[in-house]
Amino acid sequence: MTPKQIFEDQLANKIGSVDLDSIYQFNVTGDEGGEWVVDLKDKKVYAGDADDADCTITIADEDLVGLVNGDVAGPQLFMMGKLQIAGDMSLAMKLGDLLG
Repeated sequence: MTPKQIFEDQLANKIGSVDLDSIYQFNVTGDEGGEWVVDLKDKKVYAGDADDADCTITIADEDLVGLVNGDVAGPQLFMMGKLQIAGDMSLAMKLGDLLG
């Protein structure tokens, strides 16, 4: 699984079931990385940058895949410095249902 598949397939299919009124910016580093926006206000996921994101998450491609596969927990990645959060940290903690 690649970050592109995670965002454009998996998250795009789950987005309708999440009741959060927020915009997330994901900056994924590494060879399979890129930038994606998860817009829960308008219920869409797209590649690019959101200037009005409520929460920005920076993570390496392999760590994102491990997080989604359940191989590693978000708090563990955060404590190891492998997951950075800018903006509203409480919103990042609410992403478990969407990413898991």
